[in-house]
Amino acid sequence: MNLISVDHVSVGYGANTVLRNVSLAIEPGEIVTIVGPNGSGKTTLLRTLIGAVSPASGRITRRDGLTIGYVPQKLHIDPTLPITVERFLRLPGGHSTAACAQALEQAGVPNLSQRQMSGLSGGQFQRVLLARALIDQPDLLLLDEATQGLDQPGSAAFYLQIEQVRQRTGCAVLMISHELHVVMSASDRVVCLNGHVCCEGTPEIVSAAPEYRALFGTGTGGALALYRHEHDHAHDEACNHDHDSGQREHKTETEAAE
Repeated sequence: MNLISVDHVSVGYGANTVLRNVSLAIEPGEIVTIVGPNGSGKTTLLRTLIGAVSPASGRITRRDGLTIGYVPQKLHIDPTLPITVERFLRLPGGHSTAACAQALEQAGVPNLSQRQMSGLSGGQFQRVLLARALIDQPDLLLLDEATQGLDQPGSAAFYLQIEQVRQRTGCAVLMISHELHVVMSASDRVVCLNGHVCCEGTPEIVSAAPEYRALFGTGTGGALALYRHEHDHAHDEACNHDHDSGQREHKTETEAAE
């Protein structure tokens, strides 16, 4: 049985329709990524799934007893507020110290429990938000561009942690990502959204779909079809160096001609 099913759901704010006739389903244990341009309704869809927004039409069906963990894009905490990571994790449900420690372990930051929230780096802060989402042992983990603001190594490490969470806990993951170059290695299935579901399927299928290419183009900047292995990085860096050098030489020649 699906963990959650969305059947012909439409959502609007006033006269503005953000989602139109959206249907999708999340199965146990799978990682699904939603991609789409700004304003395509990605965050609205996640907010609808957790019940923060009510659909104007259609139906959302959740499996009985479904537990959802949610990692927002960002969360502001007053830097003058003296609160440790463990205290933050224990609010508001009063979770035990052992539960907090387990969640931090799953999020890959086991030694942060007594650190002040205000003293965390951006990557550590996002891992703590992930730990908070995991503390109730969710069946479904929702992530709304959870790597926003992180550098590329930080983003890659975060996505690797998500895969490890899936392997260890068996939870399904539904995440929004603007980093198209990592979608292939991070996802079982991709949903391309632009107010409606333009196309969906494996990353290979979506990357070849005309609807996807119309939104993101056909160049490497929008390609999903390049699976990135660790041993590719040195080659890529060399290619990027050659490309940058070529651009600098071309610029110098152009300036000389002018």
